Amino acid sequence: MATANRKPGTLILLRHGQSTWNLENLFTGWHDVPLSEKGVAEAIDAGRLIREAGLLPEVVHTSLLVRAIKTANLTLGELELTWIPVRRSWRLNERHYGALQGLNKSQTSARYGEAQVKVWRRSYDVRPPELERSDERHPIHDRRYASLPPEMLPSAECLKDVVERMLPYWYDAIVPDLLLYSCVLVSAHGNSLRAMVKHLDGLSEQQVVELDIPTGAPRVYELGADFKPVAWRYLGDPAEIEQRAAAVRAQAGPEHLSS
Repeated sequence: MATANRKPGTLILLRHGQSTWNLENLFTGWHDVPLSEKGVAEAIDAGRLIREAGLLPEVVHTSLLVRAIKTANLTLGELELTWIPVRRSWRLNERHYGALQGLNKSQTSARYGEAQVKVWRRSYDVRPPELERSDERHPIHDRRYASLPPEMLPSAECLKDVVERMLPYWYDAIVPDLLLYSCVLVSAHGNSLRAMVKHLDGLSEQQVVELDIPTGAPRVYELGADFKPVAWRYLGDPAEIEQRAAAVRAQAGPEHLSS
């Protein structure tokens, strides 16, 4: 039940589970792809972990991409909370990978060189090659963004861009809900959640570049009155969480460059 809390409620950050394009080793970005079978299982397991921790989300925020939406639905289904309020925003979308979207990661590394692709993937302020606005993959051709001014829609993004587009949503939508509800769930993506963690934890540019957020592992924050973390933790078995984080790190290698 919504209440006027004197301090922020609990915040749960959840990175969506494995998608079909993750499985196929393709750059995904804003392209809409479903969860794989493994991703479905990760989302359901996240709901179990949240329930076992005694947490009850009262509102959920997601991106406009189906893999984050499906993760939220499956997680809330496991919690029997599919009826709670839902907010969705493009500002929680994954980083836009520009002209790399849909390309095989290993082949891209072979073509441009591992070092160059690593810069595009893991640097803080270097964008990958941009999409032409005439390209059908550009978000100006997607009706879910039709209400936005075309100049706001990216042709490619670096992590710095994701931080800058995420922060207005944090202040305008998530912060008010943290004051109204006792528990807020955010179901989003590797880079949009890294951007949020950078803000919450005060990470440097280098620290956030090196941050790996495991899939399907709820990251729980207890916040102080200043919205700074008092404590945070992952829910679940530490060995399993580390294994998932290691899998994310491994994708940065020449054979598996993560999206």
